[in-house]
Amino acid sequence: MDIKAVKASAPSLLPRRARESSKHDYGRLLIVGGSTGFSGAPTLASRAAVRAGAGLVYLAVPQSIYQIAAVKNDEAMVLPLPSNPLDGCITAATTPQFDAAAARCGVIAAGPGLGRADGAVRLLSSLGKKSGAQLVLDADALWALSQLRPDFLAGLEKPAVLTPHEGEFRHCLGREISPSRLAAACRYAVEHRCIMVLKGANTVVAFPDGGTYVNQTGNPGLSRGGSGDALTGIIGALLCQFPAEKAVPLAVYLHGLAGDLAAEELGEYGMTVTDVIDRLPQAMKLITEE
Repeated sequence: MDIKAVKASAPSLLPRRARESSKHDYGRLLIVGGSTGFSGAPTLASRAAVRAGAGLVYLAVPQSIYQIAAVKNDEAMVLPLPSNPLDGCITAATTPQFDAAAARCGVIAAGPGLGRADGAVRLLSSLGKKSGAQLVLDADALWALSQLRPDFLAGLEKPAVLTPHEGEFRHCLGREISPSRLAAACRYAVEHRCIMVLKGANTVVAFPDGGTYVNQTGNPGLSRGGSGDALTGIIGALLCQFPAEKAVPLAVYLHGLAGDLAAEELGEYGMTVTDVIDRLPQAMKLITEE
């Protein structure tokens, strides 16, 4: 792979880290997700976030899958949340440990494997009211968003990052892809004061001020379950370290570049999301400043 070409195509470059620095210089990320039968999604998000350089990663999951998630995650701090015994999804209740983590974290990513339950809706509403953190909403958190008042996004202290694929854009956000992916994403971002990441071939990033970025990395090997969860983790981690206008396009680019590296070595059919996450360090190294 031509390193010069890769750097030239990147939306921005990663600065070298200061020699005198600590984990506290690279932010705190809280990921909220998981439900019975869906312990993999939040784990993929947390592993990607760790690989993408967040200083500290917390992973809050329902009590129903806490032991499984704790075994799967060595480098993220796993916190249990009260869960409904009938469906294994989170309730609206929190714990002192969760509240403390939420208060300390500058970014909160919600949605991977969360499940479509009333508890998710009420917890998201609570996070929007209490936390000044930047929210990243993916998967079932987008459904939860659809159940909240229309002005929820506009009322947040910082613009939330929404990461739907085209189906979620239509069915959770209630919008059509018209007249184009770029136009639809841009219109939604401006109207709702949010950052829109409309996933798919040539993922579109749109900002509340009308600015856009269209990504060129990635391949069909990324079209598999868990790919979006990894992207959520990468976005959350980079938001901990850089302003949103740099972090979000760069996260999308790196996710695709890591996918290209995996496909180059393993092929588009056999590569997995774990393969993509494992190649994030290489992707980040390719676009780090000299």
